[in-house]
Amino acid sequence: MTRHLYRCPLRWADMDVYGIVNNVMYLRLLEEARVDFIFRMAPTDGDAFFRDGSVVVRNEIDYLDRLTHRHEPVDIELWVSDLRSATVTVSYEVRDGDRLCARASTVMAPFDYRKNRPRRLTDAEVGFFEKYREVG
Repeated sequence: MTRHLYRCPLRWADMDVYGIVNNVMYLRLLEEARVDFIFRMAPTDGDAFFRDGSVVVRNEIDYLDRLTHRHEPVDIELWVSDLRSATVTVSYEVRDGDRLCARASTVMAPFDYRKNRPRRLTDAEVGFFEKYREVG
């Protein structure tokens, strides 16, 4: 099992009036990490999972510690925690140094935009996600 590490820059605009990264902005940070991860799926074609279509079905976030603006990027580690024929669940840990600031997950489903309906994962998609699957 392999985890993907994304070094995510924080922006001044990510903070709320209390000086911490806003809960809604966490979704944007997780999206950046997920896009960086999925773009590694097919380096020769670029964006296989996005090109063939996918949608976010659910996001869950457990906020564990404050995350404040800083110039150094924060680490977002992600991996596949569940893989089914028509969904993939990506899990994340957001760390500021040694501090675990959040745990999160996103369920995504492949989607055929031309036919406007869900689709199954392709063999290539399953093969890619399987490399990052962590069981347990």
